[in-house]
Amino acid sequence: MEASTQRIKIAVQKSGRLTDHSIDLLERCGLKVTKSKDQLICYGENMPIDLLLVRDDDIPGLVGDDVCDLGIVGLNVVEEKRLKLEQEGSKGQFKQIFELEFGHCRLAIAAPQGVQYEGPKTLNNSKIATSYISLLTDYLTKNNVQAEAVYFSGAVEIAPKLGRADFICDLVSSGSTLAANGLREVAVILESEAVVIQTLAPLGDAKQALVDKILQRLDGVLKVHDSKYIMLHAPRSALAEIRALLPGSEAPTVMPLEGSDDRVAVHAVCRENVFWETLENLKAAGASSLLVLPVEKMLA
Repeated sequence: MEASTQRIKIAVQKSGRLTDHSIDLLERCGLKVTKSKDQLICYGENMPIDLLLVRDDDIPGLVGDDVCDLGIVGLNVVEEKRLKLEQEGSKGQFKQIFELEFGHCRLAIAAPQGVQYEGPKTLNNSKIATSYISLLTDYLTKNNVQAEAVYFSGAVEIAPKLGRADFICDLVSSGSTLAANGLREVAVILESEAVVIQTLAPLGDAKQALVDKILQRLDGVLKVHDSKYIMLHAPRSALAEIRALLPGSEAPTVMPLEGSDDRVAVHAVCRENVFWETLENLKAAGASSLLVLPVEKMLA
């Protein structure tokens, strides 16, 4: 068994909107894990990689303190930690190295229904409830707004009803929670998604090589997200029209069909969704024997 110092430790959110996506993504990169009894550590069976399941706001600190080599966490958490460290006069000991294209949301300011909002100046002399004090303070400073950022953990959206704040600043996805509490989104502070961060401490050649392999596999999985592999037969005379109809495709592979002088097989990876209308249009252009397959991973 590898020495513990040679195993990569990746911090992942223990429970929340990023948990299942993060673990599924790593499994699609080839990692098989066994959970411990306390459910706080997942041990890699086939690779020297362990997952630490922790609170999301602890992940930047664990990576920065070199307890973990990598972390998967929302950009909102990363930026809140980075700004907090800057305001304290120090620098984070981690770097953002990869965007993961899931966990999309936004940190936004919301106002009660009926309150007229005319830009940042509307926030002057108000109280704004949030758990993202550093990000909100930075936004207010950049917009020359004099307002009080009130720390509020948990259900921030109820702060105006409790008389604790005039506005709120919180993560928004669909906006349904805001609407249910009589609020509406009025300004976006940060567009967020899941990212990978890495410690700034030297990893050594062996561990860095493994990190590079993980990133290469992540790239291979994410590149083909929602992509489809299309195979079809077509007359040579229809190739130009068929190529134009293939959504998000690079130059397709064209091969002659055995025993036919004027028909070919066309194979293509389409990086956009393939709808029934696409197949119907391809068939109308002369294509036949159309087959659409999902793409799991790809190395360029």
